[in-house]
Amino acid sequence: MTMDSTAHGVHAPGYRRTLVAGVGNMFRGDDGFGPEVARELALRELPDGVSVTDYGIRAMHLAYDLLEPWDGLILVDLIPARGSPGAVHILQLDSSATPAGLWDPHGMAPHSVLAAVTSLGGALPPTLVVGCEPAELEDRIGLSTAVAAAVEPTIDALLGLLSEQSELPAPAGGR
Repeated sequence: MTMDSTAHGVHAPGYRRTLVAGVGNMFRGDDGFGPEVARELALRELPDGVSVTDYGIRAMHLAYDLLEPWDGLILVDLIPARGSPGAVHILQLDSSATPAGLWDPHGMAPHSVLAAVTSLGGALPPTLVVGCEPAELEDRIGLSTAVAAAVEPTIDALLGLLSEQSELPAPAGGR
């Protein structure tokens, strides 16, 4: 497993109020990565102010939870394959570039859910995506060997991000 931070100056929310959201479909092989990481992370001792939730495919639930005032959001999900199954990338999302428009409340496409927050009258907090490249996306329960091997190192990386005293940049317009 490789860990790659492709965002320059990525900082975690640290001690501030942070939501870690595991998203994905556990019935589609490696798409269950986000929920698996969230379930395992929730068993660990976390800094004050950190909330971890396995949203699975409950897009509407995540969108409504994001209407609460959060200082930071970390989405844990699959990202498009780049040729290295099991590789984990940490990306900083530009929440001002999130497209607005229609969204599917029964789907779990993160860009759609994040766009829904704005259309529901909310504002996105500074957001990181911790994404893993898939090896297999087929109808079955269970992660591939490559993606399963990425779960524990991803949890370690998340714990490191969450314990840093640095903060994500403030959202445009203040919060």
